[in-house]
Amino acid sequence: MEPATGKPSLFRNILARALLFGVFILVLRFTYVVTITGESCNRVDFCFFSMPQSLNFVIPGAGVSAIVGNDAVSRSDPRRELYTSKEWIRAVHFYSSVFQDLIADGYLSPHSKSLCVETPLGQEVFALKEIGVEDSIGTFQKAAKPLVIKGEGHQIPFDDNTFDFVFTGGGRLDASARPSDFAAEIARILKPEGFAVVHIKANDTYSMNSLLDLFNSCKLVKMLDMDGFDSSMPFVREIVLRKETGFLNHGGKKIPHGISGNKCSVSGHKRELVEKAEPLIEEEPLMPWITLKRNINNVKYLPSMVDISFKNRYVYVDADKHFHQQYDLKKAITLLPYAAWVRNETLRFEINRDPGQEEVSELKDKGRGMGRIQPVKSSGGEVGEIQGFDFAEWLKITVTESDFVVMKMDVEGTEFDLIPQLFETGAICLIDEIFLECHYNRWQRCCPGRRSTKYKKNYGQCLQLFTSLRDSGILVHQWW
Repeated sequence: MEPATGKPSLFRNILARALLFGVFILVLRFTYVVTITGESCNRVDFCFFSMPQSLNFVIPGAGVSAIVGNDAVSRSDPRRELYTSKEWIRAVHFYSSVFQDLIADGYLSPHSKSLCVETPLGQEVFALKEIGVEDSIGTFQKAAKPLVIKGEGHQIPFDDNTFDFVFTGGGRLDASARPSDFAAEIARILKPEGFAVVHIKANDTYSMNSLLDLFNSCKLVKMLDMDGFDSSMPFVREIVLRKETGFLNHGGKKIPHGISGNKCSVSGHKRELVEKAEPLIEEEPLMPWITLKRNINNVKYLPSMVDISFKNRYVYVDADKHFHQQYDLKKAITLLPYAAWVRNETLRFEINRDPGQEEVSELKDKGRGMGRIQPVKSSGGEVGEIQGFDFAEWLKITVTESDFVVMKMDVEGTEFDLIPQLFETGAICLIDEIFLECHYNRWQRCCPGRRSTKYKKNYGQCLQLFTSLRDSGILVHQWW
């Protein structure tokens, strides 16, 4: 009988395969814990060994490993847990994908000197290093070294023309209390022909144009909408800008900032808002004050339709003498105790009283009874004087297109002089929203069937004024 030499060999093979299979299962389990769940070896449910101090964290699927090892973070540093958390990995995956696309489009390169502005934890910087853009750093009001140094968006601690690429994400420009300074700082530290990429939450045309007004030394080269990576910002609009020399409009033609000349054409994004406004009241109301109260809930205020986050300042102009005393007591308000007019000159006016009204002294106290400002044609009646100023010229000196300007106008009939002048001088393009009281010979409370003789215009002419404003792209509301 021949010896059974094959059985021990078979047994050894089976045993070896079993051991290999067991090792495979253990390795698979370890890989799941470390790379999929993103947890360190401090987890109590499973760990092969304590984390070595020289271990570099690798973000799965991103390509090159970013070096955040022993030299950057000690074993006891809580950031070690941060860098391997699910939230961190999800953010780095998102930004890595964004930056890889920007590299593919030629806006970023591995050799770009790069800055991420307002990055609290530095995921954006980590992602840049992960894909090979090594010369990268971030800024935030509180440092998180080695990725982030101290520096705020409106005061970035670098010299002019330092970076080839500047990025700010997370909708932080939307939330900035000083968006104009934020944008100016990005443009300042960016090299000529360098690229700035901004992620914003706003997605309406009005806010988009407001943003571009802030970057008046940059040219828009790309705009892309994408999904965000968490619930705090589910929608992202990516804006890619290139720094140019001189001042630009959005199409790339060099122009000085603001309105040039005495003419302007109301922008298309403002015209779109007029279409969303509440309908004008076509029929003359018998009791305007009651009509206004009923109509107040129908008014479509501009901030309810668009995002105004990117406006440099919020300016409210109230051309109504009745409120001068109230405003004079408030801080941060500039009070001009003059009458809005088409020229700088002293104005004389008749103080008119309608039938059934109280004494003139009481009307003065209430700010009422003032007739239309114009040269006095008759010697009868009480006459008053007030200093007028060129309202359109003042507006052009005081505000810019990057400001959000709301105007309430109650100017005792001179709206028929002021509104045309705002168009003629181009100042109308500086106003975003108007609440206009149009004065006409309305029905009297005291005397049914009788109209006021204080104003010469009728309701039809007022309606025509409102219609012409809206037809020109001006968001105006009827007010009483």
